[in-house]
Amino acid sequence: MPPPKSRVGLILGTVGGVVGLVVVGAVGLWVVGTQSSSGFPEAEYRLVLPDTVLDGEYKLAQDLSDTTGKQVEDEAEGAFDARDVTAAVAQYAPQEDGAQGALIVSGMYGRFKNTDAARDNMLKGAAGVDAITVAVPSEDYTPDGSDVTISCQVVTQDQAGSEVTYPMCAWADGNTGASVAELGVESVGQDPEKVDVEAFAERTLQVRDEIRQPIS
Repeated sequence: MPPPKSRVGLILGTVGGVVGLVVVGAVGLWVVGTQSSSGFPEAEYRLVLPDTVLDGEYKLAQDLSDTTGKQVEDEAEGAFDARDVTAAVAQYAPQEDGAQGALIVSGMYGRFKNTDAARDNMLKGAAGVDAITVAVPSEDYTPDGSDVTISCQVVTQDQAGSEVTYPMCAWADGNTGASVAELGVESVGQDPEKVDVEAFAERTLQVRDEIRQPIS
C-alpha cells in the first residue's frame, strides 16, 4: 500500500480524468429513444452550482460548465430525447483544511424523455471508456423517503500503477440529469466490494436536492 503522501498525489492526479469520464457518462444520456417532437415535459426545474454542497462538506473548486460542459450541450444538439439543454459541470473540493479528494458533478437541465434509459446510459457511457473498469455493476436504489431512482456502480481506474476505486451514481428526470462521482485518499487500493454504494446513493440524492431548483 502506498504511503499517505503517495495516496494524495494519486488522488490529485486522478481527478482530471474522473471529470472527463463523468462527462462522457452524461453525454451518453442522448443516445436513447426514437425521433419525436411530442411528449416533452415543461421546463420547471434547473440545476445550479452552489458554493458548497453536502451541507458544506465540499466547496466549489471549478465551474466547468462553459468548457468541459460544452461537450454535453454539443452532443444534445438535435438529439431525439432532449430539448433546450444547458450543462452544469463542476468539481468540488473538501472544505476541511488539509483534506484531499473531489466530488464531481456532471449534469444538464432542459426537457427530457426516456429518463430511465438515460440514467442507465449515463453510467454505461463512462463504463465504456478504456481507462476504467466496472468493478461492481450498476444497481438501482430508492433512498428512504424518496421517489427518485438513483443508479450506482463502482469503478476502478489505474493511476501510476495503483488502482483507484470510487462510486459513481446518476439520476435523470424530466428536467434534470447528472452523474456524480466521489473519491478520496481511501479510494487508493480500496476493495470495490467494501464501497458503501447505498450510502453514496443517498449522498447523490442530497446533491440533487441541493442543486436542483424550481425555475422562478
